[in-house]
Amino acid sequence: MSKANFEFLDALGQIARDKGISVETLLDALANALVAAYKRRPGAAEEAVVTVDPESGEIRVYGQELDEDGNVIREWDDTPDDFGRIAAQTAKQVILQRIREAERDLKYEEYAGREGDIVTGIVQQTDNRYTLLDLGKVEALLPQAEQVPYERYEHGARLKAYIVEVRKTTKGPQIVVSRSHPGLVKRLFELEVPEISSGVVEIRAAAREPGHRTKIAVWSNDPNVDPVGACVGARGSRVRMVTNELRGERIDVVPFADDPVEFIQAALQPARVREVRLDDDTGIATVVVSDYQLSLAIGKEGQNARLAARLTGWRIDIKSETQLAEEEAGYGEEWAEGEWVENEAGEMVWQPAEGGEAVSAAEWSRVASGEEPGDKPGETPPVKADEAPAEKAAALPEPAPVEEQKPDETVEAVEPGEPEITA
Repeated sequence: MSKANFEFLDALGQIARDKGISVETLLDALANALVAAYKRRPGAAEEAVVTVDPESGEIRVYGQELDEDGNVIREWDDTPDDFGRIAAQTAKQVILQRIREAERDLKYEEYAGREGDIVTGIVQQTDNRYTLLDLGKVEALLPQAEQVPYERYEHGARLKAYIVEVRKTTKGPQIVVSRSHPGLVKRLFELEVPEISSGVVEIRAAAREPGHRTKIAVWSNDPNVDPVGACVGARGSRVRMVTNELRGERIDVVPFADDPVEFIQAALQPARVREVRLDDDTGIATVVVSDYQLSLAIGKEGQNARLAARLTGWRIDIKSETQLAEEEAGYGEEWAEGEWVENEAGEMVWQPAEGGEAVSAAEWSRVASGEEPGDKPGETPPVKADEAPAEKAAALPEPAPVEEQKPDETVEAVEPGEPEITA
C-alpha cells in the first residue's frame, strides 16, 4: 500500500468515526462519484464500474460492454494513469454530500417511530407561527396550533414536549411536537410515577383543556396498590411535579371503573353525585346532584361537565334535585307558559300551554308561600314547599279577577207582598 493510499483510507476511517457512518457506506459513495468522473473523460467506456480495495485503498476502473439484456459480455481495466488526482478533486464534494445524507438518515432513523414519546428541548426561536426547540442533534417544530393558549416560551428555557409526527425531508427529519396533546400528561405521569412505568398502574382515559384543567382515570392491576394515591404521591408531590411542568394546569386524578355509573360519579369529582340515570339508546347520562352542588358539578363555564363527558364517553346532563322534582311533578319551565281559564266549577285555574292538569290559584299560592299543600284524594300534589321557589309563582300572571255582579239600576226594588209591575 502506498503512503497516499494509506492516508486516504485513514482519512475515510476518521470521517466515518466522527460522523457515525460506516466505512463501507463511504466507499460506495466514493465509487459512484468516481464512475461519474471517469465518464466525463474523452474516450471513456459507456458502462464502467469502479472498485476501491478497503485494505490497500487501490482504485481501479473497469470498462464494460453489455448485451441487449444488460449482461456483461466483456470487461477490461481502463484505469487512467492520473486517476488518483482526478478522483481526489472530483470525489470531494460528492463524498461530503453523501456524508450529509447519511447523517440525515441516521437522525431520521433515531426519531422515526417515536411518535407518542416525550422529548426535552431548549427554546431557540419563537414567532407567531411556531417555536423551535433544540433537541441536541436535531430541532423540533412546535406549531402555533400545538401550543397552549397564553403560554409563553422564553429563549433558552427548557421545555418538555410530545412528539406527534416525524417527517422525512431533503433537509433532514422534521419533528413536530405538541404541548397541548393529552398524551403529554400521560408521559409526564410515566416519568414521575414508577407504578405507571412498571405497568402496575394504568392510565385508562384522559381528557384535557390545555392550560386550564385535565382529568385522568387510573386503574391498578394490583389490588394492594391505590392507583389514585400512587399518582398523587405523598402530600401531592408527584402530581405537583406534573402541574409545575404544565405551568399550573389543574389535574384531577380519578379512579377508573368498568361500571359506567361509578365511573361517571368519579369523573364529576370534586362534586358529589346523588344519582345517575343512564339511557343506552341516546347515550345520555342524567346526573342528579344536591342543589348546592350543582355549580360545582357543572364547573366554570361548564368545564367540569365537559371533561367528565370526554373522559367517560357519555353525554352528561346535570340536574339539581329541585329541577328534577319540578320536571317530574310537571312544574318545569314549560309549565310557566299557559293561561288562566275558568273550569266547570267556575274557578280560575292555570292551564299549562303544553297540556297537563290545571292548577288552581289557591293551591299554587300555598306552594309559592312555602306552605305544605293539602293532600287531596285523586290529586297529584305539587312539588314540595322547600323546592318550589316563590319567584316561579311570581312570574305567573295574576288570575283574572272575578267581577262582582252589581244590581241592575233600571229595576226598582219591590216591597214584599206587592205585585210586580212591568212596563
